[in-house]
Amino acid sequence: MSSVKTAISLETNLFNQVNQLSKDLHVSRSKLFALAVKDYLKKQENKMLLAQLNAAYSDSPNGEEKTISKAMHEKHRKIVGRESW
Repeated sequence: MSSVKTAISLETNLFNQVNQLSKDLHVSRSKLFALAVKDYLKKQENKMLLAQLNAAYSDSPNGEEKTISKAMHEKHRKIVGRESW
C-alpha cells in the first residue's frame, strides 16, 4: 500500500496528548493518526448507513396499504374463527 505525506496543524495541548498516547501505545504519531482517521471514517460510514436504514423504515403505510391490511386482517379473523381450537 502506498503512503502519502501530509502536514497538519494542531493546538499544542492536543499535539502533546497525541505524543503521549503514541508513546503509551508504542506506535508512531503517523500510525496513531492513521488509526484515528480510519476509526472516524468507519463511524461516519455507520452513521450514513443508519440514516439510510432509518429512512427506509420511517414511512408509514399509505391509504392503499392500510386498506389491504384491514382486508387481510378481516379475512384472517374469519378463517381463524372457523377453526376448532
